[in-house]
Amino acid sequence: MTAEIFIAQKAAEALQALYGVEVQASTLQVQVTRKEFEGDFTLVVFPLLRVSRSTPENTGNAIGAWLVDNVPEISGFNVVKGFLNLLLSPLYWKEQFVAVAADPAYGQLPPTGRNVMVEFSSPNTNKPLHLGHIRNNLLGASVSELLKAAGNKVIKATLVNDRGVHICKSMYAWQERFDGATPESTGKKGDHLVGDCYVEFAKMEKEDPSVLDKVHDMLVKWEQGDPEVRALWEKMNGWVFAGFDETYKALGISFDKVDYEHDTYLLGKELVQKGLDMGVLVRDPDGSVWCDLTADGLDRKILLRSDGTSVYITQDLGTAERRFAEHKLDSLIYVVGNEQNYHFQVLKLILAKLGFAWADQIYHLSYGMVELPEGKMKSREGTVVDADDLIRKMYEEAKATSNESGKLEGLPEEEKEHLYHIIGLGALKYFIIKVDPKKTMLFDPKESIDFNGNTGPFIQYTHARICSILRKAAEQGIGFAVAEIPDDVVLSPKEVRLVKLLSAYPQKVQEAADALSPAIIANYAYDLAKEFNQYYHDTPILKEEDAVLLKTRLVLIDTLASVLRKATGILGIELPDRM
Repeated sequence: MTAEIFIAQKAAEALQALYGVEVQASTLQVQVTRKEFEGDFTLVVFPLLRVSRSTPENTGNAIGAWLVDNVPEISGFNVVKGFLNLLLSPLYWKEQFVAVAADPAYGQLPPTGRNVMVEFSSPNTNKPLHLGHIRNNLLGASVSELLKAAGNKVIKATLVNDRGVHICKSMYAWQERFDGATPESTGKKGDHLVGDCYVEFAKMEKEDPSVLDKVHDMLVKWEQGDPEVRALWEKMNGWVFAGFDETYKALGISFDKVDYEHDTYLLGKELVQKGLDMGVLVRDPDGSVWCDLTADGLDRKILLRSDGTSVYITQDLGTAERRFAEHKLDSLIYVVGNEQNYHFQVLKLILAKLGFAWADQIYHLSYGMVELPEGKMKSREGTVVDADDLIRKMYEEAKATSNESGKLEGLPEEEKEHLYHIIGLGALKYFIIKVDPKKTMLFDPKESIDFNGNTGPFIQYTHARICSILRKAAEQGIGFAVAEIPDDVVLSPKEVRLVKLLSAYPQKVQEAADALSPAIIANYAYDLAKEFNQYYHDTPILKEEDAVLLKTRLVLIDTLASVLRKATGILGIELPDRM
């Protein structure tokens, strides 16, 4: 039971006792007390004046006094206008501590019965993954884990954009300028080789804009099933998929469902015909098909070109219909950058016009771009930060920083190498996820790897420090269990602060899931790590001579380490036992 529910129930008892009125606890408003006021939780008094028939101050004082007299877990109160600020006693926090420590599934919210699909990554097969893709993948994966923790059944999906004009550009450039080059002959990952072809095409187009007509001819041939075009397409896509798989593995990214645009674009064409039959869509004299959205404050949106080829949104229509039908979804979340806000606005509108009631269950998790100190990235100009290069750079930064700090001295080389990878990835993931998704962010690899401050390595080091204490306790033969904590143990104010943070974890999971913002969990993990380090600095643990206090503190920090692992597990960050 959360503190909010506990207080609401006791407040309902107070209203019954004071005014003889039965009020449902669920209707009472309880919230965390604002930092500038004394208290743990606040009961909003204004709605209760119809029951008390008195002033806000008198009503708050009456309820507060009854609670202090009759509920041992409430130790004090104050009233500020229409708000009753309540202080929970050490007894309450001790009970909370025991409940948290004894629950192996703590933080996992009850099943909601909802099926949610999260689509993310969805790369084009004309270039390797870059820093922007990394933010997309890390957001998508962490949002998926967050929604699972909030009790939802989650399907992690990706739609690989493996056909279209942009793919044909790389294919055409390879034919004209790459002299049969392969990943084997060049020593390059396949996705990097194809990315070079895409950059080369941009140069070719500047030299001779007419090459774009040849690319469109190639796309038409692809849709007609031309054997030569299809064979080249399969070969180059194969190179890219092998490269993507390496990068995904390095990032710890996986999917439950992988769709390919070449399998889905025809589904959209069927819906286009349905829209024409319904009169929702119109065919222009040149044969192209459009949806007129001017009455909705937008413009006309093309769905089929005059040559019959489909555009990007066409397959999105068909794929969405198939997904809702196959998986009986309650929600479909697209993790896509904010430059596509208009696209998803149009997608939902067209689906609604086609008569799909679930159009409102589509949500676009629109995130800001990742920029570098030197500015924005541009794929066509080849000025992106490659994902593989960045992962390698993070490993090197972790190695250099660890060696400089001396934190890994004495460990075997093999263990050090493993830790460099864990620390580098932890730094990268945390630095990106801790920023609210909607915000544009500036990425600085060196800043992200710091062992102090709001960083992944700081949280990792905190966990390793706790594990070190627990190991030393075991070496000294000191056992501990939550069942051994006596009823009369008294928690110090610093321990109460830790328990307050621990008890907030389920609410943080719900809050983050509602906002689709893993940043809330990231910053919660940092607050927990920071509070532990302050506690560790001021409080003896293994040197404590009182056996009961010693065991209580070991249970407390063991529980803290467990919640840290759960929180960072949502973020895809591994916490080492040694560091």
